[in-house]
Amino acid sequence: MTQMTQMTQNILFDPLVPLPFLIGLAALTAGVVIVAVWRGLSGWIFRALAMVCLLVTLTGPVFQEADQVTLDDIVLVVEDKTASNRLGQRPDQVLEAHKALEAALLARRNTDVRWISVGDHDDNGGTQLMSAIRDALSDEPLARVAGVIALTDGQIHDSEQTPNFPAPFHVLLTGEPQDWDRKLIIRNAPSFAIIGEPVTLSLRIEDDGPDRQDPVFADLEIAIDGDDPQRFNIPVGRDFELPLTLTHGGRNVIEFSTPEADGELTTRNNKVLIQMNGVRDRLRVLLVSGEPHPGGRTWRNLLKSDSSVDLVHFTILRPPEKQDGVPVDELSLIAFPSRELFMEKIQDFDLIIFDRYKRRGILPSLYLDNVANYVRGGGAVLVAAGPDFATAASIYRTPLAEILPARPSARVVEQAYRPTISEIGEKHPVTADLTETADWGRWLRQVEVIPLEGDILMTGVDDRPLLMLDRVGEGRVALLASDNAWLWARGYEGGGPQMELLRRLSHWMMKEPDLEEDMLSAEATGQTIRVQRRSLGQDIGQVTVTYPDGQEILLDLEPTAAGVWEGRFDGPMLGLYRLSEGDRSAVIGLGPRSPQEFKSVLATDEIVRPIVAVQKGGSLRLSEGTPKLRNVREGRPAAGDNWIGLYQRSAQETLSVSRSPLFPMWLFLLLSSSFLVLAWLREGR
Repeated sequence: MTQMTQMTQNILFDPLVPLPFLIGLAALTAGVVIVAVWRGLSGWIFRALAMVCLLVTLTGPVFQEADQVTLDDIVLVVEDKTASNRLGQRPDQVLEAHKALEAALLARRNTDVRWISVGDHDDNGGTQLMSAIRDALSDEPLARVAGVIALTDGQIHDSEQTPNFPAPFHVLLTGEPQDWDRKLIIRNAPSFAIIGEPVTLSLRIEDDGPDRQDPVFADLEIAIDGDDPQRFNIPVGRDFELPLTLTHGGRNVIEFSTPEADGELTTRNNKVLIQMNGVRDRLRVLLVSGEPHPGGRTWRNLLKSDSSVDLVHFTILRPPEKQDGVPVDELSLIAFPSRELFMEKIQDFDLIIFDRYKRRGILPSLYLDNVANYVRGGGAVLVAAGPDFATAASIYRTPLAEILPARPSARVVEQAYRPTISEIGEKHPVTADLTETADWGRWLRQVEVIPLEGDILMTGVDDRPLLMLDRVGEGRVALLASDNAWLWARGYEGGGPQMELLRRLSHWMMKEPDLEEDMLSAEATGQTIRVQRRSLGQDIGQVTVTYPDGQEILLDLEPTAAGVWEGRFDGPMLGLYRLSEGDRSAVIGLGPRSPQEFKSVLATDEIVRPIVAVQKGGSLRLSEGTPKLRNVREGRPAAGDNWIGLYQRSAQETLSVSRSPLFPMWLFLLLSSSFLVLAWLREGR
């Protein structure tokens, strides 16, 4: 910075009285003089001079000396270093322009340069060029700013943050006029879809470029959760409606991609990742109550309270001890559609609950055998056992025995006990994190069962199995060896987490992803991916992480809770990450669905053109060379063919100021008095 110091001198006035009073006194003086002249009074000129001396004295004339320094002009040069401006030859163009501007601004007299670099925004905000300029201008005296120059591709995403430019704003565009790019656009992709029902996605393959002739068709690949992709050939330049069906609940990572075309600018926008949650439309539950009892209402209230559940419930009202000869099929008020429910439409149900059900001839063995096949094919059955489970009429004495995880010992324990979570139950998401058992009320009855398969989550009297879960084929089975869960709902001895337990149990049966006991999952926060492994085993191994480019790393997990291990790593790139540990695998997509930086990558001045025009700046292409610099006056055009203009500010800063009276006060009083004496002498003569 060079500074030139100079001394300036001025005569200023510092009135001793308010200005209105001074003006009034001057007007009065003028009036008196006019009257004196009109009447021909002698000595009027001396009285007028006396009043003038008095008025001059009241104006307070002072002599000011100021020591001032001329300040350098400030030029802001903003370099766009975001992802879209690092494509092709653009970094080289920016570097070459940097050197040329640095030399030109160094040769310009009295000039300070502020070099500003704009990188990628953390939250997919794109190129925040105007925000960077606004922040830089807020730190500078606007009277010294001679101009702002931006080296960018023109793809900015914060034009609403445009500041009031005090000087010309120029844009030097990177890129080449012949650049073109192919991009994949997902126009409509819902965040969730119903499992098993097609959802329509709207997408488009588009070619951007000067006079670009689109081919008729282009290839499109779609892969769900990293599986082998499906391939399509779709028209380019037109919206395409694609039906897609999700096969499982929870997060589905869907990758759309189109192959690289010859000569296109980048392939970063040839691939789009979306994450769609699979949900069930309506969970259909069939509840079969063997007889009326307090627990039956508990199941009904639980299922009816969930608006997403469609409940079909029937209760067998006839007590077993009543023998009046009436045929069983004539007891119901309406014809019970047993064949329709258990043979024709059984696959429509997500869960079947047998609550204290026993054999009565209402459901033939053929129907119950079909229920067992339904479970093996992916269905779910929950048995809430009452005392009848231990008798000869037990539901275990049916084809359902092949899928149940335990068999009855023919003994019913009528004894108060407090349900306890087992060691495995502390790890299983159905029973983990429930209220401490010390606060739970007791149950009064338990059916003794002998475990055969599955996991024991809760125990009762003398650590006998109380709640057991098992997987059979593709389906799931649960056995609750007591009909006293309703005591918790009634608050008996303080009650317990009955509603939460039964809710978790029923949703685990219906394969809720968050309640899986053996799973590998991941979630992303920014660039950090948190990996969670849940298992009922004692230990797990390292997780193999496969990056989008095929590179693999091993990730160690640390235990964070019973049956839960976690680990974290930072993803170095955007794309699909594959995780595997043992026989479990998962995928996670890192990065936004459609990064702002790559929605459009062609260099253009369409966005910045209105901003440049405000101060008559210019927009020029660096492919034609770095423009020369000129000094221009404010208000004049500041750009032309191969040149851009800067204001010559020459702003000054005052270092010190000194003031002194122009004349001594006594001199004015002496002159005024002398003129009054002369007037008196003149008039006396």
